[in-house]
Amino acid sequence: MKRTVNLNIALIMVGLAIMYLGLNIGLGGMQTLGWQTSEKFFTVTNETVFQVQDSHIRFIGGIWFSVGAIFFLGAIRLDKLRTTLIVLCAAIAFSGLFRLSSLVGGGILSGATIPSFALELIAFPMLALWLVQSGKQAM
Repeated sequence: MKRTVNLNIALIMVGLAIMYLGLNIGLGGMQTLGWQTSEKFFTVTNETVFQVQDSHIRFIGGIWFSVGAIFFLGAIRLDKLRTTLIVLCAAIAFSGLFRLSSLVGGGILSGATIPSFALELIAFPMLALWLVQSGKQAM
């Protein structure tokens, strides 16, 4: 019972964090990095292209918010959403690998990105294993 309560708390926390980040991206867009910074970090040289790309980024923010909502709902309906949550954990871990593509263009893994990278490649696979184990215990 305690393990299930702990898992539910973890799912709620993960869900809320991802929903916050989704709102950040969806409502803030590219130019301000949402709620992350008020500093201007790039200059728009083609307003039309920027508006299209900003719209795409906001859409991705909405997807991210929805992923968070599924994690949050997983705490309420774990029996129905366990498999979906495991797949989402795997998708997040796989997606984290795409950060490595920035190294090709001269990007770096810095103190600002390593925590996210670690969460994606370590914490989410561990959460998936926890979900698998909880499913075996529920049988």
